Amino acid sequence: MTTETVAIKGINDGLLVELDPDEEWLRVTGNLAAKIDEQPAFFEGARIIIDVGTRPVPKYELSGLKALLERRGLTFAQILSDSATTTESANALDIRTGASSEEADNDALPISPEEIGEQGVFLRRTLRSGRTVHTHGSVVIIGDVNPGAEVIAGGDVIIWGRLRGNVHAGADGDETAIVCALHMMPTQLRIAGFITTSPPDKRAQSIPEVALIRDEQIVVEAWKQ
Repeated sequence: MTTETVAIKGINDGLLVELDPDEEWLRVTGNLAAKIDEQPAFFEGARIIIDVGTRPVPKYELSGLKALLERRGLTFAQILSDSATTTESANALDIRTGASSEEADNDALPISPEEIGEQGVFLRRTLRSGRTVHTHGSVVIIGDVNPGAEVIAGGDVIIWGRLRGNVHAGADGDETAIVCALHMMPTQLRIAGFITTSPPDKRAQSIPEVALIRDEQIVVEAWKQ
């Protein structure tokens, strides 16, 4: 647990939220609500796993936490706890439970909601579910953009890997912006004010592709140097 009352980690199927077991409950949940409200796009539609450690959470407190998440459109997927009181509360509210110690996942890395750059962002790694990159410049990623990840750029987006998440190029209104990827299968692709998605039956092409605006629509074609 970090010195903060709320710590957020990205995991394969959502977000793991660790709540400090020693802090006052209303302060902790208030801080969680503030974090969500500060970055709603990052949390939007996420599956939330809450780890409360040894803290005993009575039913009325857990019910309040559940309502806090649901009011913001989030799924309370599971609560991790080493307290019998918390487990009983979760069972009464039909919330999936697990032991806190079971979530020692090497794939869970502390994250901030966004990686922000003013001039541009260069990343040499895969962008996993729950991660957001936001810049007024361009973005270059040496790696994949997985489903559930999002890239928002005022300029171009270049992905030296597979694009399977959400991407918005020209987010400040630049209709000349482009999106390039070695394998183009985005969940959602936007350029300026135009938007498209991959057809459900589309398979990634074996050639790099570029998306751009032409004749008032987004077109995708071979990426030629």
